[in-house]
Amino acid sequence: MSNASNSCFSMDSMDSMSTVEMNSSRPQVSVSSSATSSRRRQNQKRQKRKFPANGSLSFPWPFLVLALAVFRLVKLEIKSPLLYKNLRGETNYYTSKKIYIPPSLDAANQRRLSLDLGNGNCKWQPPTYDVPESIDFHKTIIAGFPSGDKRMIFIQMEALAGWPAKDEWDFEYKGITNHPFIKANYPHHEGIWGWGDVADQVVMMIRNIRRSMVEYHDILWDIGYAKTWEQANEHLGNLYTEAPPLEDFYAWRDKRVLDECNWYGWFIDYWMEGGLMRDIFTHKITTPEHWEMLMQPTIFTRAELQYDRVVGDKVVTESYDPHCINGDVSGGCKPIAVISAEKLRDFNDGPEETAFIANVLKNDNRIGKYVIAPEAWNCIWKELIQRGKGLPTVYQRPGFVEDDYNFSREMLEEMVKELDRLIGKYGGSAWNSKPTANRIVKLLKVHLALIQRELGDVISGRRKLTSKDFLGPEERRRLQVKEKEETGNSTAAWKDKENKDSTEYFNDLEHKAQAAKRKKRRDARVKERVDKRREARKLEQNRTRVEDDASPVKDGETRALVANKTKVEDGVSQVKHDESHKTDIDMPKRKRMMQ
Repeated sequence: MSNASNSCFSMDSMDSMSTVEMNSSRPQVSVSSSATSSRRRQNQKRQKRKFPANGSLSFPWPFLVLALAVFRLVKLEIKSPLLYKNLRGETNYYTSKKIYIPPSLDAANQRRLSLDLGNGNCKWQPPTYDVPESIDFHKTIIAGFPSGDKRMIFIQMEALAGWPAKDEWDFEYKGITNHPFIKANYPHHEGIWGWGDVADQVVMMIRNIRRSMVEYHDILWDIGYAKTWEQANEHLGNLYTEAPPLEDFYAWRDKRVLDECNWYGWFIDYWMEGGLMRDIFTHKITTPEHWEMLMQPTIFTRAELQYDRVVGDKVVTESYDPHCINGDVSGGCKPIAVISAEKLRDFNDGPEETAFIANVLKNDNRIGKYVIAPEAWNCIWKELIQRGKGLPTVYQRPGFVEDDYNFSREMLEEMVKELDRLIGKYGGSAWNSKPTANRIVKLLKVHLALIQRELGDVISGRRKLTSKDFLGPEERRRLQVKEKEETGNSTAAWKDKENKDSTEYFNDLEHKAQAAKRKKRRDARVKERVDKRREARKLEQNRTRVEDDASPVKDGETRALVANKTKVEDGVSQVKHDESHKTDIDMPKRKRMMQ
């Protein structure tokens, strides 16, 4: 026996002897006092067993304490992760002036959003593409004439607020979702009102008309010559035996771009006037019937769309797009702000334009509460524009040069004419008290000065034109005649006009290409729905299999779903009859068969 044990034994013996002596000398001590003394001795023995004299522990208490601490930490982290706490109000962590805890760590901002690192620093992060349906967003339409600059604007919004944008066509063919930013070309024929009635406000993107026409050329090129002849002719049902010459495409493109100069101003008028129906080419107020025809320019020819032919001498009263008068945009179709694509890319004005976009979003707290702190706005602009973060834009396209094409005098004068009309209209007394109108006038005056300078270069001959440039019918015909006179024979590049006009071919091709685009999006939506249904069936099968595997098996018979069937007072579930037991098994199967 160890010394510690001997000591304990000696102490117990001494206590016992002392107690006997005390009891013999004082027989009058009460029973309760003796019992209390006995319990005290037993407690002393327990304490000695727990803490032996040699200092060793009989139970790993430190390990138990550590395990309990780890268990509690894990439990708290699962229940409420640290990143989901407001570190400045919901925790007891001490923060000194040396520690900055940014707003991006608040509970409301816990997504893959851009991080405000403090002191004007940030880190761009992609938005959360899986948008919960339960959040009440204030949703913004980014409306603009077809070009790549709307993408530049909505990626600014995505970086500032952390939520994604969605295209109007995706809304139409993939279904309505809760995306807070909507990219729209509507009412241009390249767009569609696909978002139903979920929008709340409109911002309009303005871009230089000349640059917009260059990008529209890219759309037409994709239709006419980006594909092989065999691929293009598939859309036309083999109506044509050969592809027209490239020169024919240029001639057709020029006519379309001349028309698009009118579409450019018509687009601005539509949104600024809250959906008022106007003719594209005369800008007169028109009828709903004429409006419907104008919305389908690939079906009707320019001659068939002429105002005098369709409307004539009818008395026309103001009519508005039903989407605008039926409240499909809760705040109305008129834009609350006008955003400049050129300023956004400018290294001097860009940060200010990003701040302008951020303030537009902060007008309503339903989206404004997600916007990153103002100190980080300048950094967001640098991340996206200077460092090229986010989705690629047209300016990051390999080999992209915006001045690849020149415009003839005829084409530039058409642009000047349209810009003069818009500046005169929105600079007039009926509009000049509106901030949006004043912004349009200010931006368009800059664009006008640039085009007038280019027009001077063309007139003086400092800009040399080639067949691929935007010439217009008159200039192209003049150059054809000049080429024929100088060479005595028109080359393939300057084909004689007497040959077959290929306008019908390209119009048909454009119509078929747009139909194919709609079909492609429609097929994508159908496929997405089928995939979702298939995934739902798999989940249901897996859930049923798990439930069946978790059910108890009685006497080797079929599994029984008896959990939570009948509770007795002691809390144990029991099944009273084998027959009812089998019925419970078959019930879910019958329900699935009925479904």
